[in-house]
Amino acid sequence: MSEPLLSVSDVTVRFGGLKALNEVAFTVGEGEVIGLIGPNGAGKTTCFSTLVGLNRPKSGSIRFQGQEMVGSKPHRVARAGMTKTFQNTALFPGMTLYDNVLTAALGHEPLAQARETATRCLRDLHMEEAGDLAVEDMTFPQRALGEVARALATSPKLLLLDEVMAALTPAEMDEVIATILRLRDSHGIAFVVVEHHMKAIMKLSERILVLNFGELIASGTPDEISSNPAVIEAYLGAGHDD
Repeated sequence: MSEPLLSVSDVTVRFGGLKALNEVAFTVGEGEVIGLIGPNGAGKTTCFSTLVGLNRPKSGSIRFQGQEMVGSKPHRVARAGMTKTFQNTALFPGMTLYDNVLTAALGHEPLAQARETATRCLRDLHMEEAGDLAVEDMTFPQRALGEVARALATSPKLLLLDEVMAALTPAEMDEVIATILRLRDSHGIAFVVVEHHMKAIMKLSERILVLNFGELIASGTPDEISSNPAVIEAYLGAGHDD
């Protein structure tokens, strides 16, 4: 059996005396779409930051495409093919969407090739007409997809999406979900998606991981997670079932 695209084994992260992640372990296969849920403070963003090299775990292993990533700088992780978006849109204000995507591509390619990449990413997301918009003039869904476009410019094999659907209407969420699944099918990209909108995460994910107080308390299909007593007690029963 081939090695998973991403293999996280017993990862523990401490901030002072606080154990932000405690022996977290999971895998992501090529082209798989996984949801990552849990209450506020459960460790979801810490998990993403650790995967891309922003935090160094106290112990454990993070293997991506067969290579150990623990100790790698974020730029090396990105070049290996794993990229994250940020919880609050990190598009550069005062720049157009196209220039934001171009800036991301320039971290990996010379200018001429980066321009082609930026154009292709906007085309892949059906956002060509929004390319000349300043960030301040973009709608919430345009900003959400703009974050995805900028991440796509790094040619990822795995995209970690941190609440890109925050503040979107149900119809706008459906548009983002369709875009993610289209990228999965057309580019073979795998996704791990942090999202508080449970209907969206259930619709999008093949598998869902549940964090609570830094520990992975459940992993399973959407149906399995929605009926898991530990998940209901920790998260779904706490008013997050919107």
